[in-house]
Amino acid sequence: MTNLTPNSSFSVTLRLQIPNRVGMLASVTQAIALGGGNLGQIDLIEQNLQESIRDITVDAASTEHAETIVQAVKALPDIKVMNVYDRTFNLHRGGKISITSRIPLKSVSDLAMAYTPGVGRICTAIAQNPEEVYNLTIKRNTVAIVTDGSAVLGLGNLGPSAALPVMEGKAMLFKEFAGLDAFPICLDTQDTEEIIKAVKYIAPVFGGVNLEDIAAPRCFEIEERLKKELDIPVFHDDQNGTAIVTLAALYNSLKVVNKSIADIRIVINGAGAAGVAIARLLRKAGAEKIWMCDSKGIISTSRTDLTAEKQEFAVKAQGTLAGAMQGADVFIGVSAPGVLTPEMVQGMAKDAIIFAMANPIPEIQPELVSKSVAVIATGRSDYPNQINNVLAFPGVFRGALDCRAKTITTGMCLEAASAIASLIKPSDLNRQFIIPSVFDKRVATAVAAAVQQAARQEGIAHS
Repeated sequence: MTNLTPNSSFSVTLRLQIPNRVGMLASVTQAIALGGGNLGQIDLIEQNLQESIRDITVDAASTEHAETIVQAVKALPDIKVMNVYDRTFNLHRGGKISITSRIPLKSVSDLAMAYTPGVGRICTAIAQNPEEVYNLTIKRNTVAIVTDGSAVLGLGNLGPSAALPVMEGKAMLFKEFAGLDAFPICLDTQDTEEIIKAVKYIAPVFGGVNLEDIAAPRCFEIEERLKKELDIPVFHDDQNGTAIVTLAALYNSLKVVNKSIADIRIVINGAGAAGVAIARLLRKAGAEKIWMCDSKGIISTSRTDLTAEKQEFAVKAQGTLAGAMQGADVFIGVSAPGVLTPEMVQGMAKDAIIFAMANPIPEIQPELVSKSVAVIATGRSDYPNQINNVLAFPGVFRGALDCRAKTITTGMCLEAASAIASLIKPSDLNRQFIIPSVFDKRVATAVAAAVQQAARQEGIAHS
C-alpha cells in the first residue's frame, strides 16, 4: 500500500517554545518536512528577546504519523514542545451543532405570542387542519437523521453514541448546503421492528427522514417499510445518495472515454447497502452488464448463500474479483482497502474507469494505476474526482420538501444524477474533472430543481 497523503483529518497544532536564534525555526520546519508532514499555518503567540512561542499546524497521514512528527520535533535540541492539540478532536469538543431561535424574545408580548397563551391558537388551528403543521411549525424544513450505529462509516458496528459525531456532521451539511434543519436521532436498538416503530413515533416533527449507517440487509427492509408506512420522504443516504453521485460520475466518465452505458461491463465490489443501490440505479439508467462481487467472489447463480438483494444481480459467471476484472470497462468499489491490485487493473478493457470509494483507504491507491486507466475517482478530498454524497442528499431533500413529495422515487434519483453531471461543461470535462466540487454552490439548487420536476411529472408533489 502506498502511504496516504497527509490531510487535515489528521492535523495537529504544536505549541513550541523556540529560542530567538538564527535557524531555530528552520530546524523545526525541516524536521516536520523530513517526517513527511505537510506544514500549515505558523502563528506567533508571544515573543521576547530570548524566545518566542509559536503554534505550528501540521497535516499528517494517520494518528501514528502525527505522533512520529511530534517526536521528531521533541528530539530537537533547545526546542520545547509545550502542548500538542489534535485539531479534529478540538473541533468536536462540545458538539458541532446547536439549536437557535428564529425570532427574538424581547418583551412580554413576544413571549405571549411565541408561547402561552398565544401558541394555543396555533395548536387549535393545526388540530382543526393537520396540513397547517407545514405552515405553522418547523416541519416543512426539518430532517431526522436516523441511525442505529450498526455500520458507522467504514468502522463497523460502533453503536449509537459513537455514531453521533457522524450524524452531527450530517446535520451541518444539511444546513450548510441546503438550509435544512436536521437533527441526529441515534437509536439504542438494532431491532428492525423497534427502529421502524421509533421513526414512526417521531415522524410528526419532521418533513423527511434520512437513514444513515444502518447495516445491510436490515437497512433494506427498514427503508422499504418506512416508505410505505409514512407520508414523508424517506431516504437511505448510504444506498441512494451514494448511487446518485456514482451515476453522475459515471455519466461524465463515459463521455471522456466515448463509451455507452449500455455497452460496458461494470464490476461492483461490495454487495452491501451501497453496492446494491448503485447496481439498481445503474440498471435503471441503462446498464445491462453488471457483475457484483462480495468477499467470496462473483455473485453467481451457482451460489446458495445469496440474500434476496444479491440474487437480483446473480450472473452465470463464477470466480474471484480478479477473474471478474478481466475485460471489465468499469470498477466500482464500495468495499475494503487494498482489494484491487495493479495486476487486476492491467487486465481491464482499454480506457478503463476506476471508482475506488472505500474510505479512508481506497480499494487501490490512485498513484499505482493513474497512468494505466482513463479515469480514476475516490471518496477522498485529497485526490481529484471525489465522489461524495454531499453532492446529492442536501439537494434531494431540499427539492422533496419544497414540493411536499410524499416519497423519493427512482425517477427523482435519476434526475438528480443527471443534474449533478450536467454542471460540468463539455469544454471543462476531462479525466481529472468529472464531478463538481462539494463546494460548488450550484449543486444543491440544481439537484433540488431536478427532484421537484421529477416529482411533479410523476404526480407525487403536493405543493
